[in-house]
Order: sequence, then structure tokens, then C-alpha cells
Amino acid sequence: MPVFQESISLKPFNTFRIDSKADRFVEIKRESDLKAVFDGVDRYTQEILVLGGGSNMLFTKDFKGLVIKISIPGISYVENGDEVIVTAGAGVVWNDLVTFCVHHDFAGLENLTLIPGTVGASPIQNIGAYGVELKDVFSSCTAFEIATGDIKKFTYSDCNFGYRESVFKNKLKGKYIITSVNFTLNKKATIRTQYGAIAAELERRNIKQPSIADVSMVVAAIRVSKLPDPSTIGNAGSFFKNPVIDKKQFEVLFAKFPEVVHYPAPAEKIKLAAGWLIEQCGFKGKVVGQTGTWKNQALVLVNHGYASGQEVYDFSEQIIRAVHAKFNVALNREVNIF
Repeated sequence: MPVFQESISLKPFNTFRIDSKADRFVEIKRESDLKAVFDGVDRYTQEILVLGGGSNMLFTKDFKGLVIKISIPGISYVENGDEVIVTAGAGVVWNDLVTFCVHHDFAGLENLTLIPGTVGASPIQNIGAYGVELKDVFSSCTAFEIATGDIKKFTYSDCNFGYRESVFKNKLKGKYIITSVNFTLNKKATIRTQYGAIAAELERRNIKQPSIADVSMVVAAIRVSKLPDPSTIGNAGSFFKNPVIDKKQFEVLFAKFPEVVHYPAPAEKIKLAAGWLIEQCGFKGKVVGQTGTWKNQALVLVNHGYASGQEVYDFSEQIIRAVHAKFNVALNREVNIF
């Protein structure tokens, strides 16, 4: 049976290392434990927060409700010719899953190496990096319906994936808890090196015909060179989404700032590099009180030791205002605010 705890610090459970407290806390290690939890709480009036790796959130105050930490383990797979369906429990650390798949030569996740967090959060956020998104390898997921206690399967079409979006962040927000995810991978790799610095790093290492292990290794090296380790300094990775604008707005922007870093996006739109925009406003490596931006990547906000969540939030507001004033581009936070 799951054990409820009272007045628990959430500092060990969020990568920003914000010392917020939860009124109640429970850890879930089996799908069946969720029914037991909700049989014992008022699912309609009590505020509930589902927590995975705590890598995509910022606590600005204490949480007056129940925090459910999802720690469901397990990785398994079924092969069908070159196709492989890999199933992972929602509590599996994302990079442990990537490492497992690369080790078994199951291709598809290698560009997503070292993304922080757990498997259960991956479809919610439609995580992505270096030209690959979760939706590209997603098969289905199972989820616990809070209102009924039923387990439901969600297919690709059910999830309404978008850029860092899914049905779980919008229409079904707060209604389901993901318990496991199925991924469609392949034993014949399609190597993706065209995004970011992957190709250049492979060339620097004189790797002419990269394997998925090579891609994973290079992506890890690039991320480590740019991004701070949450075990060393509190952060939630990319704090803002890369803004997506229409061509007309881009033409105006490009005429004034021809050096603007940009990429093609679906529906004939343009994706801008939020980190570049922030850096041009003078925020790269800036320190304000106990918070600031990372010295190697302006897109990442950090906790230099004792920052409050509100302090980090207020600093992010400064960045949003500065980018809008200079570029007339709206930045939106990728991190969830509580």
C-alpha cells in the first residue's frame, strides 16, 4: 500500500532545487497503487500534482495539496522483424531508457540523449532535441483516469502532439496520470545529424559513418558543453520555448536582424532560437541575486544556491519584456509554474 507523508520538502524532487513544501506526498511504484491512493483522497476538491523527475517545473510557493511522485519502473521490448516496440514504466529515468535502447541497437531515441526527466512526462511535453521529437517514435501510452480509476490506452492520434504540446497539457490536463509509454523503434537506423552541431562534432572526431551510439555520444558531449548539470547547479534545462512565427513577421524581423538564428517549422512557419534572442538582449551569463542565466546558454535559468521560485520567475519576466522590446517576439515559458 502507498504511504502518505505530511509536510514534505520538495527540494530533492525538483531539479531547480527550490525548497517548497507539499502538504501531502506519496510515491507510486505500481500502476495499481494509484487506485489505492485515489480511494483515500477527495479527487474533486483536493489539489493534486503529479511529479516525475521534477525537471520541468518551478515552484514559486508551497504546494497546498497532494504531490504524487511517479516511480513506476521497468523496460521491456518486443521485436517484429526490424521494428521494435519498447515499453517503459513512467518512472524510468529518460536517459536510462535512451542508454538501454542504444545499447541494444534500437534506433530512434539517440538524438534525445541526456534530456532530463522521466518517461511519463515525455508524451505530455512532446520532448524534443536535435531534430527529433517524442512524437516521431511514440506508439501509445497507458494512463490512469483520475475521475474513474480506469486505465486507458492513448494512441498517437489521441495525443494531438504539437511543438512541446499534447492533449495532456491542454484538453486532458489534470485528468490522467501516465503509467507507461510504448515506443516504435527500429533495428535499421536512420541517422539524423543535420540539426545543431551534431555533424560538425562528428567531423571533428573524424567519424565518417556514425552509428546511433556515435550520435548519442556526440549529443551528450554537446549538451554537457552547453548545459549545466542539475546535480551541481539548480536548473530546469530550457526555460523558454523556441518561438514560432509566421513568414510575414519573420520577414520584418530578418530585415532588421539578418543574423537572426532560425529554422523552418511546420505550416510554413519559422522557428527562432530563443537562446539567441535572449543573448542579444545581454542576458547570457547574467546574475541577479541568487538566480541568472547559464554562462554557456542563455536559454537556461539557474539557481545559484538559495534562489526562491518567485525570484527565478521575476527574472524570467525581465527576459520576456526585454526580448519583446527588442525583437517584437513573445517568449513563452516551457517550464511549468506552480
